[in-house]
Amino acid sequence: MKTIISFLKKFWYRVLFFALGLGSLLWFLIRVIPKPSRAAYPCMKAAAPLASSFVMYLIGIASFTLFFRKAREKIIQSRYLLGLLFVILGLAAGTVAIVNTTNRSLATDYQGYQVGNEPIGEGKGIYPGRVVWMHDPDATNQHCSNVEDDYWYEDKNTDQAVVNAMLSEGLQKLTGTSSDKNAWDAIFRYYNKTHGRGDKGYTIGEEIVIKINMNAVYYGEDGTNTSPQICYAILNQLINKAGVAQSDIGIGDPNCTMISNAYEKCSPVFPDVNYWNSPGPDNLSATPTEVIFGSDGSSSDHLPQNYVEAEYMINIPIFKKHHRAGISLTSKNHFGSIAIIGDAWHLHESLPVPDAHEEEKPPNGDYGVYRCFVDIMGHKDLGGKTILYLIDGLWGSTNWGHPPIKWRMAPFGDGGTTMANADYPNSLFLSQDPVAIQSVCFDFLYEEFDLDHPTEGDPSTSHKGPFPHFAGTDDFLHQAADPENWPPDIEYDPENDGSVLGSLGVHEHWNNATDKQYSKNLGIGNGIELISTYVVNSTDEVDFAADGFRLYPNYPNPFSESTTIHYFLAIPSTVQIRIFNNSGQPIYAVKFHDRMVGKYEFVWDGTDNTGTPVPAGTYILSIQVSNTRGRFDMNKKMLVMR
Repeated sequence: MKTIISFLKKFWYRVLFFALGLGSLLWFLIRVIPKPSRAAYPCMKAAAPLASSFVMYLIGIASFTLFFRKAREKIIQSRYLLGLLFVILGLAAGTVAIVNTTNRSLATDYQGYQVGNEPIGEGKGIYPGRVVWMHDPDATNQHCSNVEDDYWYEDKNTDQAVVNAMLSEGLQKLTGTSSDKNAWDAIFRYYNKTHGRGDKGYTIGEEIVIKINMNAVYYGEDGTNTSPQICYAILNQLINKAGVAQSDIGIGDPNCTMISNAYEKCSPVFPDVNYWNSPGPDNLSATPTEVIFGSDGSSSDHLPQNYVEAEYMINIPIFKKHHRAGISLTSKNHFGSIAIIGDAWHLHESLPVPDAHEEEKPPNGDYGVYRCFVDIMGHKDLGGKTILYLIDGLWGSTNWGHPPIKWRMAPFGDGGTTMANADYPNSLFLSQDPVAIQSVCFDFLYEEFDLDHPTEGDPSTSHKGPFPHFAGTDDFLHQAADPENWPPDIEYDPENDGSVLGSLGVHEHWNNATDKQYSKNLGIGNGIELISTYVVNSTDEVDFAADGFRLYPNYPNPFSESTTIHYFLAIPSTVQIRIFNNSGQPIYAVKFHDRMVGKYEFVWDGTDNTGTPVPAGTYILSIQVSNTRGRFDMNKKMLVMR
């Protein structure tokens, strides 16, 4: 009986190998021959090892047969040495065939091209799947040295007024409102209606917890935490715009000490806020029992009791890559919540590179394996209570608690291959959809930190590397978006009470890094909508390009009587032209509504709004373009000679 069972197992194994091998080979050839670039697609990379193993098997069997026929022929001819040689070659070929049918093909370290505009899941939010990206290079000091007396977090290096304006505009764009007060009311009402709490806004006495990232306390003074200016801006919004009592707000990182620069920035103005693990009031404790469970049965953990008692949560991580997870955003931010008792090291087992490229354990880059991030995103007291996801991308970071880093890609830098014109990301990302916001930020991180990055490229170490390219980095997003992508033996139930999760949001990749468009932007799907407002700083030596807009150098420059400003619109837009003197005072402004696609010229005759000729000197041309892709501001110097 055992012999029969063994035969059947081997028989069906061979049948399965032939079916999968032949199918993979045909699929690879059909897809790649018409378009060779498809060879870099993740699905093609998955098919390639099976196809190559099948081809090697066929070559091995054919060679084995040929060599043994030759051996038989030579032995019959009494040419024994030559016959022995063919026997050895035949055995080698047979070994190749056997090895290729029994050895498992290991996944590569890095994942390739990300297929764009193929949304999965169900969008969340007032405008489902909406992500707002705010960028303003004036938010930070490009020349910050990040050494003693010149650290990134100091007010001289981060402009509080600019950060306040970015957050205000971002909240209004996220909610489609025209004031901060209305934006918060819309956010609270959406949450309450979708959580069975009725059509109501915020009520006095309801508690809000704000999870920030203070993990760089374990790194050093120059390591990047959630910006003090972001902490101040969100507290100012909640208290002075949404009407939340200071005493009903808790802010911090349960696993870390509240960094003094953040506490000293906020506590003098908002003294009654509960700053966790700080010199001020501290009322942070753990739940008496474990309340969050790994759906694979691997873990059970406590959470802060404050989370359980609060009605709402705001999640504010840092915009960064990570040497174990690939990216560290809103989901990874809650490792600090779970580590309120002990630590969260056991959760690393489900990350793409559990031991950060050390050799003790192999990478975990397969798709469709257990990911703890899904449990975190779906838990009722973590993702389940979050009303706003706000990613602090003012400075960004190279790793879990490392220093900030400048970016090359447009609009942060000039898009070149060097760091010559790079700048800090100067960005905020806002959403009510936890999957969508991490998908968008993944695309940015994936594009910027590639294998050829001047300082962060391959080879990867525990401190630097193209971490977003780790195989399996976005697997948790696939699973969070659609249960169809769960492992076959897993049902995500983070409370362990039988309430299995559904779709937590919508996931897709953008069409390309230049246009940064998702399916809703393009009108081709019901996926992510990226609303972007970014400002581009320009120099006299370059042409000025942005989404749907190009500004050409004005001519003549310098000039004495007049100069002509040339610009091109790729989509219908509203254009505002403003001119400032060297002191930053506006002297001239004109606005053109509903301009259609085409190239335009505008002649400035060197006069102010009263018609008076301006004196000789340096002036700033500022042109603002608003269209369906966002708002774009570009500046250029002009010299008037009299």
